[in-house]
Amino acid sequence: MAATSHNRLTETSRRFDPVSIFGAVRRVSPLGVEIDDRLSALTIGDRVAIETKAGSLSAEIVSAEEGYALALPFGSLTGVARGAPAKFLSDGAQIAPSPDWLGRVVDGLGRPIDGKGPLQNGPLLRSLKSSPPPAHQRARQGGAIQFGVKALDVFTPARIGQRLGIFSGAGVGKSALLGMIARHTASDVSIIALIGERGREVREFLEDHLGAEGLARSVVVVATSDEPAMLRREAAYLAMTLAEHFRDNGANVMCLMDSLTRVAQAQREIGLAAGEPPTAKGYTPSVFSLLPSLIERAGPGADDGESGAVSAVFSVLVEGDDHDEPIADAARATLDGHIVLDRRIAERGRLPAVDILRSVSRAMPGALDERNAALVRDVKMLAAAYEDMREMVRIGAYRAGSDATLDRAIAIHDELEDFLFQSIDESAPADDAFARLAAMLEKGGAQ
Repeated sequence: MAATSHNRLTETSRRFDPVSIFGAVRRVSPLGVEIDDRLSALTIGDRVAIETKAGSLSAEIVSAEEGYALALPFGSLTGVARGAPAKFLSDGAQIAPSPDWLGRVVDGLGRPIDGKGPLQNGPLLRSLKSSPPPAHQRARQGGAIQFGVKALDVFTPARIGQRLGIFSGAGVGKSALLGMIARHTASDVSIIALIGERGREVREFLEDHLGAEGLARSVVVVATSDEPAMLRREAAYLAMTLAEHFRDNGANVMCLMDSLTRVAQAQREIGLAAGEPPTAKGYTPSVFSLLPSLIERAGPGADDGESGAVSAVFSVLVEGDDHDEPIADAARATLDGHIVLDRRIAERGRLPAVDILRSVSRAMPGALDERNAALVRDVKMLAAAYEDMREMVRIGAYRAGSDATLDRAIAIHDELEDFLFQSIDESAPADDAFARLAAMLEKGGAQ
């Protein structure tokens, strides 16, 4: 108890640092603000508050040279002048969340943007750039998650504490599938980060996909595509910090981020401004260190009997429908599974457009019993057989009876497509889905 009181006193004292250090703006450019640092007091990641004609502008140091540092702003540079004072902040990259944050919509800096008044902060500050628990001290993944989406619960089953990615090109249904997961998945708390997306989609997501009941147990972090790169990246850090806060207080948290690609693009802008060399498709080296550091913060908490877990679903925008592009490849290597949405499936009218043959859950062996796992293997085998001969079947070149496996695949194909279709408002219990799948296979085998 004494240790806890001491920690709270230490955290509180940091908010009231009696020493203030100021610098001055020496240069302003579209890439950022150079600030005099003759005391060598600034390091990468520090925050500064720059005085402008419109008020104070927060910025973060992204590179430091002899005598000055480069800061990128969290807002517009309009009104920033040479010689403007810049105050060095000691606790800028920290927040103090509390249960009062549930049901609220905030920006990338944790400021409320829903018109419901100020947030009630908690007693302890948390760093936005914390590290995950040590690997050997983390708990193992828990039981199966029920997404309420047939294509996921059957073909990419997940466990509590797992990290999945939804991979697809633009306009194939990533956001809609995330909305279904947000609405139908049971969890104590949901943290939803809408990063780099269209501004008009925010209210649609809140009202059409999440709903009042879902929002009541959620914190929604928003940084739209027109926001500065620093704010978009900060929104990702904030979302993970909020998820960790509720996890450490014993909650099972569902963290949804749309999209991880927009976070990578924001980091690319930051890296280029800081002088990093562009590498694969213009992405800077820091992008490929940011992705795993962000993803690894999700997962089970400490194995202490008190912490919960953060289960996470990240959407990944596959540019040009190239699933081997750098960000998709890096994310796929770090995540515990990937859900692939296919444009051709979406164009046929089947939504969600999950490609069950290319989607993989690395936790599947621990999420399904042997009977259901056997059902999934059989269906995938038949779906693969049909896909291999799709064109032959379509033009009528296949003669029934030539291949018993393909005959079964043809027999169940239409029903399987109907099974995989699911409207946004529909929630499908996993037990019912597996029962229907078993009946479908039995019918196909009889034919």
